[in-house]
Amino acid sequence: MAGKILIVDDEKDMLVLLKRIISEETDHELVTTTNPLKAIELFNNRSFDLVITDLKMPKMDGIRLLEEVKKSRPKTSVVILTAYATIETAVEAIQKGAYDYITKPFRRERILLTIDKVMKWQEMVRENLALRQALAEKDGFSPMIGTTPVMKEMFERIKQVAPTMATVLITGTSGTGKELVARAIHQNSLRATKKIITVNCTAIPEQVIESELFGHVKGAFTGAWRDKKGLVEEAHEGTFFLDEIGDLSPHMQTKLLRLLQEGEYKPVGGVVTKKADLRFIAATNHNLEQDIQEKRFREDLYYRLNVIRFEIPPLKERKEDIPLLSYHFLKKYARINQKDIQDISPPAMQALLFHEFPGNVRELENIIERAVIFCITDSLDVKNLFLDKEHETFYPDLDQGASRLSFKEAKDRMILMFHEQYIRSLLRESKGNISKAAEMAGIQRQYLHRLMKESGIDAADFRQKGPDQS
Repeated sequence: MAGKILIVDDEKDMLVLLKRIISEETDHELVTTTNPLKAIELFNNRSFDLVITDLKMPKMDGIRLLEEVKKSRPKTSVVILTAYATIETAVEAIQKGAYDYITKPFRRERILLTIDKVMKWQEMVRENLALRQALAEKDGFSPMIGTTPVMKEMFERIKQVAPTMATVLITGTSGTGKELVARAIHQNSLRATKKIITVNCTAIPEQVIESELFGHVKGAFTGAWRDKKGLVEEAHEGTFFLDEIGDLSPHMQTKLLRLLQEGEYKPVGGVVTKKADLRFIAATNHNLEQDIQEKRFREDLYYRLNVIRFEIPPLKERKEDIPLLSYHFLKKYARINQKDIQDISPPAMQALLFHEFPGNVRELENIIERAVIFCITDSLDVKNLFLDKEHETFYPDLDQGASRLSFKEAKDRMILMFHEQYIRSLLRESKGNISKAAEMAGIQRQYLHRLMKESGIDAADFRQKGPDQS
């Protein structure tokens, strides 16, 4: 998708070079100027997806221009170009919101790769915002959020399945949002005006769960001083959602099977059979097929539940959804905590994108909530996230001994640190596949091999241990 790029450099030859490189390989609309003050005027009068600016310029330097851009349009990406590379200015540029920092002379491929990444980022942001608006208008899907193909397919399936009476089984690891899917199905069903009753099968002690579900009559057991209505009766004509059904005891599985098959049940201690008109939805993080083989789950109950199945992928398999989810949670917890926090810095977003999230969406929500609490500015930064340092940023700080190094030595050390973190992130993502990692980075496989050798990195470590343990 073509985007709009503003290029600012006081050297006309550099503008001509950049314009030629970008025009030959892309369809992006280009606007160039040698005057940074003119650039601000242009920027205020029209929107750009990307601003590429030189660092050293008369009237206004690139850092100041970066600040002006971010003040006016925080979502616009900015890339700094300079022939005067220093560790300090690189770190300052990234901390103030620059998307990237490229030194001159640069390789043509480096510029084009950076632009391609920026445009994909901008397109993703636009799609996320459009989808969020569309979902908000439909009302029934909020706060389910996602733009990845698997999530879009899930939204379509919910629209198809919700108006029916079909029983639904939702599977996925903990924290993926199984209850959100259940609620979305209910809210888009013909029973939306009735109740959805949620039962967490692990939260209710086994000795009282039958009474909680089906109710009991007076005198059924010690302490039953009066008749009690159960959750099944409370859900009558609505939706009955059984969360973590894989933890249900064999005895209760038998009771539930009768309810599913006949729509009938008896309160504990009762002799009168009652009828229940229910839409059943169940969820589990268990592998029920394996539980059946190991005699922990009834096969006939499984087939009663598994009419329509939704498999929710873990967050690490749909990382494109992380930015929108992050901003959704930021808005939520900024409002709850009465804080004026509007943005997430690029280094912080980068750290979130490279975090593995074993706790899935729930973990992301917890991270953002904690970050909002500790944030004292109007933008969440890396230090607010409290993530593993390995995933914090591609721009690591030099150690305290840096002041004893020459400029060249310090720069070389910084580059080595960057190479190591970047390559490890690539290999984590590609699960040790060097060809795929090289393709992701936009470099030759042989060049990646050489960088790995210089950094002492072995791809086999990532194949054997997996991305979460490297």
